Amino acid sequence: MAGNEWINGYLEAILDSRTTLSEETRPALSLRERGNFNPTKYFVEEVVTGFDESDLHRTWLKVVAMRNTMERNNRLENMCWRIWHLARRKKQIHWDDAQRLAKRRIEREQGRRDATEDMSEDLSEGEKAEFAAQAETPKRPFSRNFSESQLWSDDNKGKHLYIVLISLHGLVRGENMELGRDSDTGGQVKYVVELARALSMMPGVYRVDLFTRQISSPDVDWSYGEPTEMLASGSYDVDGQGGGESSGAYIIRIPFGPRDKYIRKELLWPYIQEFVDGALAHILNMSRVLGEQVGGGDPVWPYVIHGHYADAGDSAALLSGALNVPMVLTGHSLGRNKLEQLLKQGRQSREDINTTYKIMRRIEAEELSLDAAELVITSTKQEIAEQWGLYDGFDVKVEKVLRARAKRGVNCHGRYMPRMVVIPPGMDFSNVIVQEPAEDGDLANLISGDGNLSPRGMPHIWSEVMRFFSNPHKPMILALSRPDPKKNITTLVKAFGECRPLRELANLTLILGNRDDLDEMSGGNAAVLITVLKLIDKYDLYGQVAYPKHHKQYDVPEIYRLAAKTKGVFINPALVEPFGLTLIEAAAHGLPMVATKNGGPVDIHRALHNGLLVDPHDQQAIADALLKLVADKNLWNECRRNGLKNIHLFSWPEHCRTYLSRVVLCRMRHPQWQTETPMDTTVEESMGDSLKDVQDMSLRLSIDGEKYSINGSVDNSGELEKLLAAKGNPELCNQVKQVLGKLKRSPLSEETERSKAEIVEPKFPINNMIVPNKYPAVRRRRKIFVIAVDCYDEDGKIAPRMLEIIQEIFKSVRADTTAAKVIGFVLSTALTVDETLAMLSLGNIQPHEFDALICSSGSELYYPTPAFPDDGSDKKLSLDADYESHIDYRWGGEGLRKTMSKLTVHEGDDTQRRYRIIFEDAEHSNAHCLSYIVKDSTKVRKVDEFRQRLRMRGLRCHLMYCRNSTQLHVIPLLASRSQALRYLFVRWGFDVANMYLFVGETGDTDYEEMLSGAHKTIILKGALDYGSEKLLRASGSYQREDIVPSDSPNIVLAEGGYNCEAILNAMMNLGHSR
Repeated sequence: MAGNEWINGYLEAILDSRTTLSEETRPALSLRERGNFNPTKYFVEEVVTGFDESDLHRTWLKVVAMRNTMERNNRLENMCWRIWHLARRKKQIHWDDAQRLAKRRIEREQGRRDATEDMSEDLSEGEKAEFAAQAETPKRPFSRNFSESQLWSDDNKGKHLYIVLISLHGLVRGENMELGRDSDTGGQVKYVVELARALSMMPGVYRVDLFTRQISSPDVDWSYGEPTEMLASGSYDVDGQGGGESSGAYIIRIPFGPRDKYIRKELLWPYIQEFVDGALAHILNMSRVLGEQVGGGDPVWPYVIHGHYADAGDSAALLSGALNVPMVLTGHSLGRNKLEQLLKQGRQSREDINTTYKIMRRIEAEELSLDAAELVITSTKQEIAEQWGLYDGFDVKVEKVLRARAKRGVNCHGRYMPRMVVIPPGMDFSNVIVQEPAEDGDLANLISGDGNLSPRGMPHIWSEVMRFFSNPHKPMILALSRPDPKKNITTLVKAFGECRPLRELANLTLILGNRDDLDEMSGGNAAVLITVLKLIDKYDLYGQVAYPKHHKQYDVPEIYRLAAKTKGVFINPALVEPFGLTLIEAAAHGLPMVATKNGGPVDIHRALHNGLLVDPHDQQAIADALLKLVADKNLWNECRRNGLKNIHLFSWPEHCRTYLSRVVLCRMRHPQWQTETPMDTTVEESMGDSLKDVQDMSLRLSIDGEKYSINGSVDNSGELEKLLAAKGNPELCNQVKQVLGKLKRSPLSEETERSKAEIVEPKFPINNMIVPNKYPAVRRRRKIFVIAVDCYDEDGKIAPRMLEIIQEIFKSVRADTTAAKVIGFVLSTALTVDETLAMLSLGNIQPHEFDALICSSGSELYYPTPAFPDDGSDKKLSLDADYESHIDYRWGGEGLRKTMSKLTVHEGDDTQRRYRIIFEDAEHSNAHCLSYIVKDSTKVRKVDEFRQRLRMRGLRCHLMYCRNSTQLHVIPLLASRSQALRYLFVRWGFDVANMYLFVGETGDTDYEEMLSGAHKTIILKGALDYGSEKLLRASGSYQREDIVPSDSPNIVLAEGGYNCEAILNAMMNLGHSR
């Protein structure tokens, strides 16, 4: 019953914490309950986590038996019952989580078997033996030598690399970083800024851009609103090479999301697409500028796009896909790992965690990043196995098999796993001052005879620390971390308090963040500090433990120096430490270490050999290790020397050399087009002006009734040439002669005359003349109107309303006749190209009325054929072969088709009954689109469930349900209707901000990703009756508001429907003038 007495005490404390509050203190209570320290919450957690359910039940029975009319006893009974059920709920959460993990392990094993099954036939015995040998190879000492390549060196000076880094959340600037201001502005901000600077100083790196969010808010400093900030002038200026004004490292701030608000990272997700469009515009412009400076006129594309954290990884994946350049990912911290930890705590359900942290959106972003990444950089091996190993998109065993096969050129059947490499973070040691340990009397000079501190020559933080100690001469054991339960500080204090020799020999310094009032701290942090203070009192450690309330970022090196001067030790006793940057900082200042054996410190110790590793749960082991290092001066000096000797392995130059050496092994790719793409519009614009003059003159010629038509019935070419010569413009004359030269071909046959209406092309009309142009018309447009309104009936067949909507949009846009020459249309649909042409012909709509057609859910891109095709055919559309080559990246092809045939088998209630409800549809398939007919949409897997299983098998693709869930399209990773529009942006250079997208209120499962971005979106009310969105995500996943911003000024609803007037009003609301 002892447990019951403790429970009763906690319950009484809960009641006291609530009843002692007067009415005047109620506002303070509500403030604390919004996330700061709450005594009630603290005691409830102690009860729930510290006692068994049976103890809680017995206490409740006892309270019930002692029931009386007193209000306090009634409240105690009710509260005890509620806490008992809270404990039961926690137990149920643990059970559900265990079931989910078990199910996922089974699915992962099945995926691994399926992935290796298709590859087993052509894997030789030698490969199998070598793979087994690699798996059993013992760990080698820490080394940065690679068998595949040499480290990056000065031999690469001739290169002019452009590197893009992305870090979206937090407050990012080069100087006076506000680290610790909030949870988003921490070590990652410092890391990416220093990485950008260091990379720009490497030989062969010309420019580094660090993309982040532009914030113009009164809540933050004005500097975060500056669009550009220079970080370093770069290696070319240092070497005196005169690289140009654009060389160096820069912070590029892209405006996206609310312009006047600084928002936390969990709220940035809906604005990712907007950032991608803004960043893409900058990259295109910078590539052209760098091309003029160092590229010989050809654009200098990014060598690599590197995303940091999940939000930047998602953005980097989209940018990499649009530009066709390699992507690198650094996770920093991972969503699945955080979700597992939060579930184990049992304080929140999965739904509550998702609501608070948007954790499912974060996890999907990390999975998408793995789909696109060539390389994933981690800090430790533990991060690879224990954190990335939780993801569907990465399997250590499958990755090793695929790497071995790829090395031998053996077919991987479309399967891919990103390469994981360990590159520890770098450090800037330029400001580190290493001092020799204090000799006898060194500290005495700073301390007067009566023990008081002398301020002479002493840093302020030394005074703050040493005032706690009765004997400041003793070696200092230093711990520096947040007061987080995972950091295990309480076990350290217990180890120190219960080891008398250690207390007599050393002092303990705890730097646990900054605080003003414990009541204003978050519950977890406050609980740790309260426990620490209780332990200090319990073991009577006054005069032996320092715990200052405040310190600045620039004080940290001085704290390390003080510990080293006293011949102290740095300790990191965390339960699990992903990396351990403080261990490297301490080693750089000459401090030996004692560190947890779980996580990154293992790799650091292997490199530095400067301390001891311990089990963080073993209190005695911690005390013994600290005592051994402090008492054995020879060991202390050896660890100090080793740390200082090997610390260069963690410098930024070493990090960057390793980084570039790894990146160079990626599959280098960048935009490559078979047809020429001009980089400016000067010639095109002058041609357009010239043709206007030609049109004016042709109008004058037609006064006499002689009008030139395409059938060549009247030839006024000679007369036209005379007029041009008289005008005295030889350039204009040459241009028109070229046009007329083509028109002087042999007369068209009757058969051609009959079919000439079907021959369409990008053209300039000159009365009835058709002047062919070398490039698609989409390149000349100032505004593009994209129609993505697929209307189907209940059976998934094309509804007549679709044609009506297209014609209404044409009518609305063309209402301004003066803008007709500078506007264009793009049709984006899930229909095949044949179905699209057949549908348009029913409405007498000619294909050439569109500048481009995106068909089969974005797997094909077509342009109207020029008037006189080079091959002499009369085809209406020409396929963009460059787009086909672009989306072919990681396309599974036949391997994907085989896997889909297995996954589309449905298992009934009886496990013996297996039947197929999805059938391959060869008629609607093409080289980059596997089409399937869905017989029963109520029994098929959702898109995210299909994608999970394909990822587990190493297959990367997009899946789209369309036609009212009667068809499933499987297309390449880089293909989609939204990414096809970005391809047009990159390929032909039109401004995405001048693009208007028409959609319905629902659509296919790719509907959400088309809505947001820098373009304008018009939702046509009542345009669609049937969509496929119900098959996008399973329950418990993220929601639409995590993808599409609810407050975007770029998205409007055409309230009046899809008639001309309603469309015009909606366009005017978006800034389009009539």
